[in-house]
Amino acid sequence: MAKFSFLHYFTILIFSFLISRISARNIPYNSSITALNDLTYNQTRRVCDTSRFAKLGLDMNDFAYCDMSLPYAVRVKDLIDRMTLSEKARQTGDTAFGVARIGLPKYEWWSEALHGVSNVGQYYSLASFFDKVVPGATSFPTVITTTASFNESLWKAIGQAVSTEARAMFNLGHAGLTFWSPNINVVRDPRWGRVLETPGEDPFVVGKYASNYVRGLQDVEGTENAKDLNSRPLKVAACCKHYAAYDVDNWLGVDRYHFDSRVTEQDMMETFLKPFEMCVKEGDVTSVMCSYNRINGIPACADPKLLKGKIRGDWDLHGYIVSDCDSIDVMLHGHKWLGDEPEDAVAQGLKAGLDLDCGNYYTNYAGNAVVQGKVKESEIDESLTNLYFVLMRLGFFDGSPKFEKLGKEQICSKENIELATQAAREGIVLLKNEDQVLPLNSKKVKTIAIVGPHANASSAMIGNYAGIPCKITTPIHGFSLYSKVDYKAGCGEILCKNESLIFPAMKAAKKADATVLVVGLDLSVEAESLDRVDLLLPGYQTQLINQVAQVSKGPVILVIMSAGGVDISFAKNNPKIKSIIWAGYPGEEGGRAIADVVFGSYNPGGKLPLTWHENSYVDMLPMTSMPLRPIDNLGYPGRTYKFYNGSIVYPFGYGISYTNFTYNLLSARQKIQVKLNKFQHCRDLNYTAGTHVPPCPAVSIDDLECGDDLNFDFSIEVENIGKKDGSDVLMVYWIPPEDIAEAPLKQLIGFKKVFVKIGEKKKVDFVLNACKSLGIVNYRAYNLLAAGGHNFVIGNGKLSFPVQVSFHR
Repeated sequence: MAKFSFLHYFTILIFSFLISRISARNIPYNSSITALNDLTYNQTRRVCDTSRFAKLGLDMNDFAYCDMSLPYAVRVKDLIDRMTLSEKARQTGDTAFGVARIGLPKYEWWSEALHGVSNVGQYYSLASFFDKVVPGATSFPTVITTTASFNESLWKAIGQAVSTEARAMFNLGHAGLTFWSPNINVVRDPRWGRVLETPGEDPFVVGKYASNYVRGLQDVEGTENAKDLNSRPLKVAACCKHYAAYDVDNWLGVDRYHFDSRVTEQDMMETFLKPFEMCVKEGDVTSVMCSYNRINGIPACADPKLLKGKIRGDWDLHGYIVSDCDSIDVMLHGHKWLGDEPEDAVAQGLKAGLDLDCGNYYTNYAGNAVVQGKVKESEIDESLTNLYFVLMRLGFFDGSPKFEKLGKEQICSKENIELATQAAREGIVLLKNEDQVLPLNSKKVKTIAIVGPHANASSAMIGNYAGIPCKITTPIHGFSLYSKVDYKAGCGEILCKNESLIFPAMKAAKKADATVLVVGLDLSVEAESLDRVDLLLPGYQTQLINQVAQVSKGPVILVIMSAGGVDISFAKNNPKIKSIIWAGYPGEEGGRAIADVVFGSYNPGGKLPLTWHENSYVDMLPMTSMPLRPIDNLGYPGRTYKFYNGSIVYPFGYGISYTNFTYNLLSARQKIQVKLNKFQHCRDLNYTAGTHVPPCPAVSIDDLECGDDLNFDFSIEVENIGKKDGSDVLMVYWIPPEDIAEAPLKQLIGFKKVFVKIGEKKKVDFVLNACKSLGIVNYRAYNLLAAGGHNFVIGNGKLSFPVQVSFHR
């Protein structure tokens, strides 16, 4: 087990880096340090404490914003009204400098918790950091790996564990309360470098992950269903990002700081906005972050239709909108938006509904923008109101007694480390298992060759936006718990630039009872600001795999660590390679989880949250082509499983088990008949030529009363007919009526994970609503319910049944 120490972070290096960043962002050095030294909390970690005010020479009773008997609205207004214009401006950046004369301390808004409390941003804001007091926090698998579990309760449980550690770190003065996670951009293109941060290619799954993880982070037990959501207490505050149509980082010279996402309203509504809508409406997230890119010519952070109109208006956000860091600078110097001066860009952001600038433009120029008449001071007040409501709900001012006893014991607890291990186990996907080679028997496999550039993986397993893990269990260590390990790297690094280490790996495989090849990608291949140009294993990795497999004495198991899919057709079709496992980036206990699966202590049940394309896909269309549907006149294929029907390596939702399951349909509603009133009108849909068109092809879902009469419920019996207990994911796909030109090929509309023992049967009930699950977004961006025969397929087609939808008056 490898352990990480704060000794790696030398004080001088930190101080030098901090000063360089302060200088780069034009933040006055002296005032920053003064804020750090003078505007600190007392030991209770709350603003409104009489002794704290007394130390500042103030009487807390003079400040209505600290009067807990008053509503938040009154208190927030009192706080804002006490500030001068320049003081207000200094609270609108990610570093809010505070106002000592009214008792308001400095606050750092920027913390990250994508898959554990992170120290990303540490040297910019000092919000979350590790040292001898808090040397690390639990590092869960990356999001793409956890998503493969398709386990909503697990997603929420991870959020709860992360927020408990975050609150404990806050109590110890090592973290903020506002965490800019999760990343919920849909993976439109398999080359995208940030796949590891996301829940995959399906907008419904992405939205479900987002709402569950956010609920885990934010919800205070017993207050989840509070009537006044503007005063609902928060454990920590989450943020769904990056809004919107953002999935190009740096591809062949095209980068996110200059890219204009040319997107149809159909794709915006159906794909790019859907997860954010679910995050706000179902997750009640307290923040949304806008992205760097332009959308149809307009910077995302300056678009009032997307910010005020959609997020705060249509979806009713109870919180604040924040920019991706330095987005206003990107507007000015990357997009060169409207030839703006800084005050213009700041005014446009405020008017669009951007409350908080991760950067220093609001801080430095918002006051001037008011003086120049480009924005109202009341618009700054509105932004501050949204921000301080969130801090009130977090207990920043009044404290949160329920969480004040959390401390070091709750960080890196045995329970959290085991949860991280279980998340890795559940996220592992078994892709191939010929002759039932797996699981291995530890009584028979006395020696095992562990080969490959990831065989001794440590930091690679925790991906990006990570903190310092509690500890790391490498694959070598994990397998050593089951058998004697002979480790050979095979490659010097992931890029595997030469073949010099392949022969020693072959020699080890010739002698071992079994060989496990652990290969794949890492942050040198796929990462933020680094998109891929192909879908292949780097360098000589393919040669390593083939040559080791050719000479291996025992069975060969291939383990892939990656986020995005990899074209491993050669291994899939190689009879010498009996088993293939995808482990994603499995977090700090990844080595233990992989070994547990290989040796059968855990029966894998994960499903791919992405389509694994053949490498030829990248030659079919540029990454910068945004449409999801095929572009026939250019010869571009569709994207994601919903619109692509070409040759692939493995499909979305694929994953096998050490056991077998059968499905039986117990009951299902077969007809949905909708009676229309005189105000509900039929709508046209595009059909392929020669198709019979129903008298009333479709009706706008906005015109329907989407009550229980439009529910369709069904029950499925799952039976484990194999020889091992295991979990299965029932994935419900909807196939729209035939020959509707604009409809997806199929679409996931529901899923449930169920554990079934050997020989046992379990009943699984689904209740879905036609309005929420069967909508077709046409090219005019109307969301329509179509007449005709809708078909439902469970998993890979083991079970299907129809539901007929019709309209009458």
